[in-house]
Amino acid sequence: MRTQRQLRVGEAIRHALADVLQRGDVPWHKGFMAGGDIPFITITEVQVSPDLKNASAFVMPLGGVRLQDSVKAMNDIVKFFRHEVAKAVDLRYAPMLHFVPDNSFDYATKIERILHDPAVAKDLKAPEEE
Repeated sequence: MRTQRQLRVGEAIRHALADVLQRGDVPWHKGFMAGGDIPFITITEVQVSPDLKNASAFVMPLGGVRLQDSVKAMNDIVKFFRHEVAKAVDLRYAPMLHFVPDNSFDYATKIERILHDPAVAKDLKAPEEE
């Protein structure tokens, strides 16, 4: 279970990363830019370790396009993001960042598909009164 401090720091880091992405001054690698336009990337959540020295940022590009490419490109320039977070968030140590794909949308879709399955739906219906 995450503490209130971990949640607060994670949210501050998420906002700092979102600001960096919104400004548009990210030094993307030429290989990433060669694949077309840079997708709009959302940082959905940041989970911070109990000692606040490591942080995992969950990433989702708009529409889920080029998810793996986006995560790889962000991990390639993680030092840039760490520097920007260190400037924006007042912490003793700038956390080591690691970008990971956010699969929660896929998981939610899978659960919804299961719940709408006819075999499961009949069990979810309220029993009719006799």
